[in-house]
Amino acid sequence: MDGKIYVLHLIIFEHRVMNMHYFVRTVSTLLQIIMTKQSLYQLLFTAFLLTTVCRQGYSQPTRAETQIKEIMKELDVVGLSVAVIKKGKIIYNHSFGLKDIATNAPLTNDHIFRIASISKSFSATAIMQLVEAGKLSLDDDFSKLVGFTVRNPKFPQTVITLRMVMSHTASINDSQGYFTLDAIDPAKGANYIKCYNDYEPGTEYQYCNLDYNMTGTVIERISGERFDNYVRDHVLKPLKLYGGYCVDSLDATLFATIYEYDSTKTPVPSPGAYNPRREEIQNYIMGYSTPIFSPTGGMKISATGLARYMIMHMKHGKFNGVRIISKKSSRIMQTTVAEKEAYALAIMHTDKLIPGKMLTGHTGSAYGLYSAMFFNAKEKFGMVVITNGCKPVDKDGFNLVITRTVNNLYENLIE
Repeated sequence: MDGKIYVLHLIIFEHRVMNMHYFVRTVSTLLQIIMTKQSLYQLLFTAFLLTTVCRQGYSQPTRAETQIKEIMKELDVVGLSVAVIKKGKIIYNHSFGLKDIATNAPLTNDHIFRIASISKSFSATAIMQLVEAGKLSLDDDFSKLVGFTVRNPKFPQTVITLRMVMSHTASINDSQGYFTLDAIDPAKGANYIKCYNDYEPGTEYQYCNLDYNMTGTVIERISGERFDNYVRDHVLKPLKLYGGYCVDSLDATLFATIYEYDSTKTPVPSPGAYNPRREEIQNYIMGYSTPIFSPTGGMKISATGLARYMIMHMKHGKFNGVRIISKKSSRIMQTTVAEKEAYALAIMHTDKLIPGKMLTGHTGSAYGLYSAMFFNAKEKFGMVVITNGCKPVDKDGFNLVITRTVNNLYENLIE
């Protein structure tokens, strides 16, 4: 028995280098062995095996974290939150760096970010719920849905459908802005014609934020609920996620300050990221004021919350027993419409992020923030990466911090 106790002491010493979870599991197992009649040799062999497994399980996140810190130093990253999904479950989530430079406050997993264009998928999810309810169709004339004429004047006979708008194939652009629908409304926008490109709707792709602020307006007009409330009540609450589009509905102390790098390569806070727009909300007009909440990019949520939302899409509309959209709707959202760009409905496909792996998801960038949410449903893995500020360096259409972090997490925690 004395020899067995000695081995247990050695394992306790391992606590200095082992992950607590693995340490507790190892000691628990060894205590059970001590109470049996196994020999000291058997105990030593078992301890060796368990310790080896523990070290391997621990070394992977340790290696990933070391590399992430190197990436952050090289690319001047202010803060970084990540979440990793394997076999359909979150296996790792961690935050690095700062929430706020001025106060030197560390970033934690509870902090939330304005995630930019990944927000579009929340709008698309809401639309699919309305489609399932029989309240609209993806092939409806968008003019009838939004309440004013949406027709490319160069192709007046070609109907612009909801599907075209949601896949950025409607021949609409952001040249006149996208924070008000007046830009494209013929009755209010003097230069509305400039909102349309020279090609026929449905034939080509151009990414357009105005598309999704208009889509958010459709959600309001069809559901009868204010946009931010609809997403909160029909997507976030059922999934038990903390977040939303309305700044004043959230705890402002949880907002991670977003930084944009100026000409001197110094990170400068972007207060506009969390502009509450209180006066505009006070004078809100349903079915018209929707861009105030930015359906195209205004969702505020943590990396962990976004990962849970992503699992729902990975599992074709269902998470933890709660179904948000049907399998059919999920497949429609993920079915490519713009072939050349591999873009579906607020969802894109790419093999440029991780070499040799086709991923499904979306990116975001605004005010200095960069975000990514990508998964592989067949292999049941995925990653969420969000930085609140870094050097704006791109590679193959992706921010370099995003690319390098995603590959690091994949190599160390998924492969």
